Amino acid sequence: MAKTGVANLPLHPGKAPRWLFKRMVSLSKGIMEVMSYEYGKNEFLQRISDPFWFQTLSCVLGFDWHSSGTTTVTCGALKEAIDPEEFGFAIVGGKGKASRKTLYDVEKIGELYNFSTQSIEELKYSSRMTAKIDNSAIQDAYDLYHHVFIFSENRKWVVIQQGLNAQTNYARRYHWLSEQLDSFVCEPHNAIIGDIHQKMVLDMTAKQSKLTQKISVDLINDDPDHLKRDWAELTLPHNQRTLDNWMCSGKNTKTIEYLHMPKIINWSKMKEVYDFQPKNYEQLLSIKGVGPNTVRALALISDLIYGEKPSWSDPVKFSFTVGGKDGVPFPVDRKAMDESARLIKQGIKQAKIGDKEKINALRRLKNFIPENNQ
Repeated sequence: MAKTGVANLPLHPGKAPRWLFKRMVSLSKGIMEVMSYEYGKNEFLQRISDPFWFQTLSCVLGFDWHSSGTTTVTCGALKEAIDPEEFGFAIVGGKGKASRKTLYDVEKIGELYNFSTQSIEELKYSSRMTAKIDNSAIQDAYDLYHHVFIFSENRKWVVIQQGLNAQTNYARRYHWLSEQLDSFVCEPHNAIIGDIHQKMVLDMTAKQSKLTQKISVDLINDDPDHLKRDWAELTLPHNQRTLDNWMCSGKNTKTIEYLHMPKIINWSKMKEVYDFQPKNYEQLLSIKGVGPNTVRALALISDLIYGEKPSWSDPVKFSFTVGGKDGVPFPVDRKAMDESARLIKQGIKQAKIGDKEKINALRRLKNFIPENNQ
């Protein structure tokens, strides 16, 4: 599996004016028509899952470089432009209410594509799990509010979703690609890109968290009363005082503010999960009602009582998708950058749109890509 990227974006309120959105739809349809004809639907899925290509496309369509709206409006324009029967792939979901219709729309378009019931259920499962991973297994303080699921006639898919950090007013975008899917819960990222590196992020998909995953499953499959006692050891006032004393005594003095045990646990749900007896961590996460509190409680019990530490490192690795010209954090991948620009430029030139729209789009692309990369 390749989770191809994450991008941090400042939150901008409002919405694109109708005159702009109408042109974004027209231009995006033209580019998609050219790409589908020249390279096939699989190339489009690979490109749209690349955060740099996606950001470039957003700018060419008329959006500012650095805005949360590049996700919601660009996805909205693509969704309106794409006819599933004509293009051989579909775009479902979106922001707010639209995201809650994703599974229904997957089912309806799956029937249009004559998918089997099993194939439709697998696509719906992928949509649910990508959201569960980014909202619960990776606890980076970004709550998802936008989820777009793109899938083709050959059942390959891409997910583009976005979360909001209410304290910083920043949004973070997550890109998923189904090709070579191996595991949802073991480092599914191909590249993770962002401007802000959060401190003390619980990442249960990291390799470092593998043993914590196993302990979590063992804990949930054990007697729930045993789990409840472990939880009480870390939350009851007299026990918490003992833990604080240990942390602040002598050489052990340290601050671990991120080790906040959830104060409320749904023990009825824990009993349901125990009765289900999940076989592995992915199956545990897939159970409805297993959310961030459950994931965090199990991880902390595993860490503080059983000595198996999960990863507390933010999976965001780079500040730029294709690198910086000064080599920080790594040199620019000029080939990837040039190829992205070339594909979009070709799409603009061949798109069935007016000359004025083409000129404006090419001008935006020129402003976005350095002169020596044209």
